[in-house]
Order: sequence, then C-alpha cells, then structure tokens
Amino acid sequence: MEASVRYTGKDYLNKVLGGTATGIVVGLIANAILGAIFKALIPYGAVFALLANVVNVMQFITPAIIGVLVAMQFKLNGMESVIVGAAAFLGSGAYQVTETGVQLVGIGDLINVMLVSAIAVFVTRLLQGKLGSLTLILLPIIVGAGVGTLGLLMLPYVGMITSSIGSLINSFTSLQPLLMTMLISVAFSILIISPISTVAIGIAIGVAGIGAGAAAVGVTACTAILVIGSRRINPGGTTLAILLGAMKMMIPNLIKYPKIMIPVVLNAIVSGFGVYALTIQGTPQTAGFGIVGLVGPIQAFNMGANLLSVFLAYFVIPFVGGYVIDLVCSKVLNLYDNDIFKFIPASN
Repeated sequence: MEASVRYTGKDYLNKVLGGTATGIVVGLIANAILGAIFKALIPYGAVFALLANVVNVMQFITPAIIGVLVAMQFKLNGMESVIVGAAAFLGSGAYQVTETGVQLVGIGDLINVMLVSAIAVFVTRLLQGKLGSLTLILLPIIVGAGVGTLGLLMLPYVGMITSSIGSLINSFTSLQPLLMTMLISVAFSILIISPISTVAIGIAIGVAGIGAGAAAVGVTACTAILVIGSRRINPGGTTLAILLGAMKMMIPNLIKYPKIMIPVVLNAIVSGFGVYALTIQGTPQTAGFGIVGLVGPIQAFNMGANLLSVFLAYFVIPFVGGYVIDLVCSKVLNLYDNDIFKFIPASN
C-alpha cells in the first residue's frame, strides 16, 4: 500500500518539484504559444476572441493542475489527487473574493502552492484507510477545505518572501544605470527559473524604463542558456516549450544542479550591458515576460528603440553570448556537463 511507503524530506521535495515543473508547463504553455496569435486574429473573427479567452483563463487553474500532478507523484488515486488539486488552488492566492463574486487574478504564489500541495499529500496519506465509508464525505472537507484554508492563512507570510525579493530588486534602481541594468538583469534571470513570478515582481515593484528592459532581457538571457543546453540532451518538444515560455519547468534542475546558474548569471550580465548600450526600455507589465509572446521586444520598439537595437538586445546578444558562455563553461572550464539541463519530468 502506497501509504505505508516512508518518504524522506528530500523525497517530498523532489516529488513536489517534479509535479510543479510539469504543472507549470501544462497550465501556461497553451497561452504562451497561442495567446498572442489569437489576440492578433480577433479582428478576423469572433471565434478568435473566444479562443484567446480560453487559453488565457487556462492559466488560472495552474495551481490545481500542480496539486493533481504532485499527488500523482505519490501515487494517490484519482479522487485523492483531485482533492489535493482543490486544496492547492484554494490556498494559492489565484483568486479574490469580492462583494460581487469571485475574481481570478493570476496563477497565485507558486511557493505557497508547493507548500499546500505537500501538506495536502501528507494529510491525505495520513488518513488513508482510516475514514472508512466516510472517506468521500470527510476527505474533501479535511484536505480540500481544511488544508486549502491553511494555505490561505499561510499566504500572507509566504508572500513576504516575494515582497522582500521585490524590495531588494527595487533598491537596484537607485544605482548607477549600467550597474543597475546588470543587477536587475541577473535578478530576473534567476527568478524566472525559481518559483517566484517575474511578472508579479515586475508589477509589484513598478520597475519601468531601462530597468524594465533589463528585467525582460534578463529573463531572455536565462531562456537562451536553457534552450542552448536543453537542445543537446532533451527532446525537441522540451526545448521548444522552454523557448516559448516554460522556463519554470526547469525548477527541479536548479535545486538539483545549482551550478546551472553560473552560465545564466554570466549571460545576464552580458545581456544587461546590451540593454544599457542600446537603451532598451519597458514597463512594469512587460518586465517579467522576456521574449514570450514577443511582449518585451514589442514594448521596447513601441518605446523608441529601433528594430535593429531590439533584435540585438533580445536575440543576438542573449543567444550568441549564451552560446559562447555555455561553450566556455562546459567545454573549456568543464564546470558542468549536459546532465544539468536534462528535464526532470513528473513521472520520475
């Protein structure tokens, strides 16, 4: 019986990270690939507006998807997995209750989603075989509503982590412009491969102008390194998913192989210099996207950068620079091998 299997803290961490990585891809990839396309096609038919709304709304159920996939890591049955998913969504912060009803506001706090999923799985396994014929009634109440409520109580305190990181990054904007762009670029390149939302941070701290440009290019710098490394060891679909915006699927790799940040940070520094030299700008709303949906490049062009500067800042410098940095780090200095880029799927 699966409930009799003892898991260590490391087992829990690996399984929660595996489920989270896959859940992020499942929840976000449809909008990342199709969202901008459908929005551009809206003038040509009402059906495209419907499709754009569908893929956009799909993002909001990411916490539930993560919860289900984490539960499946522990081989919970279908009903148990769905209840864990419900708890993860309820404690995620992905919605707000107003006087007029419930409003979806995003994908929630991923750190809290991971914690709630782990707690819900632990409680579910603890109760297996003990509720008898009342399982169908009590499990949704205890795990779904109970652990979900616990998640909401935890949310403000877990959110302090995001707030603290945001305050630190915001302090960079008072520095000399070149140093500022490099530090913001590095910060966002790290955040995009962590459970912290770069979009939420960008909006929360109100980073704008060249700082927002540095943030978006920093995300791109990380994307470039992950794509370059992934293409050597992962199937083409995995690499394409990363390129299209699923960088967070590599969170387990960051935990297992922290050295993956060496080329990411180096590439972010180089790319940050490009932002300063080419005067690439953005807004708080575009700071966390990078090249996903071409949000960053389009905004930079709209704010006065010429097409060549945008192309150099978002595509040439991050990807050419990333290729050279990866080559030096992996082949010349032998700091890591291809394994650090191998996707760790939820089935592991």
